[in-house]
Amino acid sequence: MAQHAEGSSASIPTLGIIMLNTRFPRVVGDIGNPRTFPFPVRYQIVRQATVDQVVRADGLSAGLVDGFVDAAHRLAAAGVAGLTTSCGFVAICQAELARRCPLPMVASSLCQVPLVQAALPAGRRVGVITVDARKLTPVHLTAVGAPADTPVVGTEGGAELTRVIEQDLPELDPDKACRDVLDAGEKLVAKAPEVGAIVLECTNMAPYARALARHLGLSVFDILGLLDWWHRSLCPPRFGEPGRFAREIGLA
Repeated sequence: MAQHAEGSSASIPTLGIIMLNTRFPRVVGDIGNPRTFPFPVRYQIVRQATVDQVVRADGLSAGLVDGFVDAAHRLAAAGVAGLTTSCGFVAICQAELARRCPLPMVASSLCQVPLVQAALPAGRRVGVITVDARKLTPVHLTAVGAPADTPVVGTEGGAELTRVIEQDLPELDPDKACRDVLDAGEKLVAKAPEVGAIVLECTNMAPYARALARHLGLSVFDILGLLDWWHRSLCPPRFGEPGRFAREIGLA
């Protein structure tokens, strides 16, 4: 089933988002809320992709990967310009999805880890906050080129966020969810004091990235920042008036 963001403009490329089949609330800032984005998005739900089936230590089944590929083809046929997914655990299939999908695919926020690591000063490392550290394995990390020993802490010990997501509950307290993310951040820097920046695996944590960055005094990278960059590359901005050459070849 596809859903389309309201107020989309045909002149701006649409980003296709392959969604898990969930009912938990999608607050503004969550990837599943179209009001989160400054550009048009189009959603395609994979019916068999429940949280339980995707957030797993052993990865996605072959049939589930096929469902993501089918959704990608449906979105491409609808005219989107690029693809992503609504769960960071899909990182484990980044290479296969990129190979089989008809458009460029960035499957997970974790794809940022190598780039962020390359930008940090000597002696500093990227740390990851995930919805469930018991299930995010070194295989998920190495699938996107991240070090297998990247420090990881989850919110599964908290009171709200992981419970609501993994049980797919219809109500969420954003204040409690934010507290869970802050607590996980504190545990991460206590566990690995060398952490110099944080990547949020979970797309549902983006609403709390600002609070986490202020709380820890560290840069925090989430799925939305990645998609802002991703979308900008699909339609680079024009600076100033077009020159004669641009007019001649129809780019004005």
